[in-house]
This record gives sequence, C-alpha cells and structure tokens, in this order.
Amino acid sequence: MFTRRSDLPLDKDALSRFLPWLIAFMVFLAVLALAGMLVLNSTAERWDQGVSGTLTIQIIPAANPEDDNGRLQKVLAILNRTPEIDHYETLSDDKLLRLLEPWLGAQAGTHDLPLPRLIDVELKADSKLDGETLSRRLAAEVPGASVDDHRVWLSRLVRLIQTVQGLASMVLVFIAFATVGTVVFTTRTGLAIHRSAIEVLHLIGAQDSYVAGQFSSRALILGLKGGIIGLLLAGPTLFAIGHLARQIESSLLPTITLEPAHWAALGALPLVVALIAMMTARLTVLKTLSRML
Repeated sequence: MFTRRSDLPLDKDALSRFLPWLIAFMVFLAVLALAGMLVLNSTAERWDQGVSGTLTIQIIPAANPEDDNGRLQKVLAILNRTPEIDHYETLSDDKLLRLLEPWLGAQAGTHDLPLPRLIDVELKADSKLDGETLSRRLAAEVPGASVDDHRVWLSRLVRLIQTVQGLASMVLVFIAFATVGTVVFTTRTGLAIHRSAIEVLHLIGAQDSYVAGQFSSRALILGLKGGIIGLLLAGPTLFAIGHLARQIESSLLPTITLEPAHWAALGALPLVVALIAMMTARLTVLKTLSRML
C-alpha cells in the first residue's frame, strides 16, 4: 500500500524519513484541537436545548418561617395567571439539599440551613416572556422573590465557547501552514539532491508534470503514514482525557462525549493532511522546475 515505483531514489532521502514523524506530530495536535472544538460545540448545543425556554424563581426565606408558605402560594398564583408559562414545579427541600451536597458535603443533609424556595418554570414554545418583567411583577407582590433567566449566563457561556473554538481554529490553521511549510522545504531539498537525475529524465523526454507526480505520490504516501501514526497516538490520548473527565463529579463538569460523526471527522484528518502534502509537493515541484530548468 505504501510502496510505489519511482524513477527517482526518493526513498533514500534522509529528510523524507523524518517527514512522516513531523506530520504525525502535527496530526496529533490537529486531532486534539478538532476534538476539543467538536466537544465544545456539542456541549453548547445540549446546554442550549436544556436551558433555553426555562426560568428559575427563587424566594428568599422570610424572617418568620411561617410566612414562607404564604409567599410561595402568592408566587404560584402569579405563575398560574401568566399565559406564557407551560409548566412549573416547586423543588422540595430534599431535592434542593441533594443539589447542594457536592458543594456543602455532609452538612447539606441537615435541615437547619435557611434554604430558599426554588421553582423550575418551563415556558411555552416560542414564548416571548421577558424574565425582567416577570421579576418585577413578583417582587412587587412578593418581596424577596426573584427570577433567574438562564439565557443571561448561557449567552456568556456561548461567547466563551466561541472564543475557545476560535483559538482551536487558529491552531488548526497554524498546523496546516506548518504542514505546507514542511512539505515545501522537504520537496525543494529533494529537488536539489536529485537535480542531476531530473535533468536526465528531461533529456529522455519526461515532462515537468511527470517529475511532479513522482514527488507528489511520495508526499501522499509519507503524509498518509504520518497521519495514521498521529491518529493512533491521539486516540488513546482522547480516551485518557475522557476517562479522567468521568472521574470528576458530574455536577461540576458536563459530559464529554464524541458522536460517531465526530469520530469520522477525526478519522478523515490523516487523509486530508496527506492530500494537502500531495498538492503542496506537486505545486512546489512545478514552480521550482519552471525556474530551475
């Protein structure tokens, strides 16, 4: 698979032997960067689907605990009169304590803590309800009641994810440029080493395109070799990162998973890099021969 007849002794070039390892290193970095982009994008989509269209209402405990139930009923009455609301649920103290346990530890299991009352609210599809408007209505009738609109922090999270994705995209661009530069340097060095043989090929009628095909085929094979090595090195690294992420408390970190389509995209990277190396080598040879001979 990785051998091809050549009229030029390109296999004996020392630089060509190093090219697969250089490409393997760049593919390794490209796989990690692309995997990070795909994970961030899928995580943002899951959070967006789970958070958009929902609100959380918080009722701060009153000085007199006996007033809390009455204040809760007033809030529920307001929610019943709001047509944009599809469903709401009051979180029990036990459920709220379980949510606090990762941060407070065993102390979260005690019922002596002054816990607020929380209500999960689900809006109707395409609802235009403004969280600030609802918050003002609640505060006017029930002091201490407030609305947490998840879209505020979600928009900040999306901006953060977009920033990280932009940095990962820059890494991919730098890797592509580094790959092109490496192939250009290796190809020009090979042309200089085999200049005499190339002149002989021209004397017997070989065209520049034929010589370019010799170098591009070699670059394709070496690029594919290096790409596969880089992918094989990156695979266990991704599994190790995923395993470490699963050891962390799930409430502190989103689930990090790659879909089959993501794995397909990562698996295509060696072929993409090999094609880039092939085209770069061909263009480099054609341009260099037009000035050399």
